[in-house]
Amino acid sequence: MAPGAELAVTGSTGHLGGLVARKLADAGSPQRLLVRDLRRAPELAGAAPMVVSYADPVLAKTALAGVQTLFMVSAAEAEDRLQQHFTFVDAAAEAGVQHIVYTSFFGAAPDSTFTLGRDHFATEERIKASGMDYTFLRDNFYLDFLPLLAGDDGVIRGPAGTGGMAAVARADIARSALTVLRDPALHVGRSYNLTGPEDISLARAAALLTAGTGRTITFHHETLAEAYSSRASFGAPPWQVDAWVSTYTAIAAGELAGPTSAVHELTGRQPLDLAQFLAESHTL
Repeated sequence: MAPGAELAVTGSTGHLGGLVARKLADAGSPQRLLVRDLRRAPELAGAAPMVVSYADPVLAKTALAGVQTLFMVSAAEAEDRLQQHFTFVDAAAEAGVQHIVYTSFFGAAPDSTFTLGRDHFATEERIKASGMDYTFLRDNFYLDFLPLLAGDDGVIRGPAGTGGMAAVARADIARSALTVLRDPALHVGRSYNLTGPEDISLARAAALLTAGTGRTITFHHETLAEAYSSRASFGAPPWQVDAWVSTYTAIAAGELAGPTSAVHELTGRQPLDLAQFLAESHTL
């Protein structure tokens, strides 16, 4: 295909964007894959890769020329991520993009307990102000991350208390995105809160992980002081440590709780719960 496909997909070298790009290819939808490194672009039928950088407005405008619908996966966590988002959104508007489908975060708000949720809200507002049509996929915490939360000793540590979260599988987000991208006009101005089928606490998640992986996993509630202290050895910058810790405090505050019907509404199937996800992925 020519690089002039009217649908452009970012993040195809990553987990979620890669899933979406493959599903689009399997469905026979031509797409332009916007990647930072052409050598890492997946080889998919009907897909043409082009180099882009969220932080480079000139390169972005060139890569987006002729694009009608843009699937924008949020950038990798970085101190300047919000500015990268603003630059890319502005470039998309200037390039004539008509519709952005953006992967946001569940409950994104200017005062989100989860610090990065505030950046997602600000990005949504920038998109709304751009004049482009939009659809926001507000993803809850990923089920895919839960097995990675346990340390080498099998303990998940964080100040989450007994709070619950309606965690969702990346596969269900990708299926939902496919529905939107194949007929975006039906979803203009919509925000979908994408969740799993139930609220689970980290203690419950630990029990399910133990049952589903054969590895003994437990949850230990930390105080805020303990949470910051236990992460100090990683040498991460303060903004990143705040993001890590506030993931747990957002759970404790109930801001990630509340299953929705959005995945079923978009895909016609119930989202995976943690036990089903583990059985399907054979996570070890």
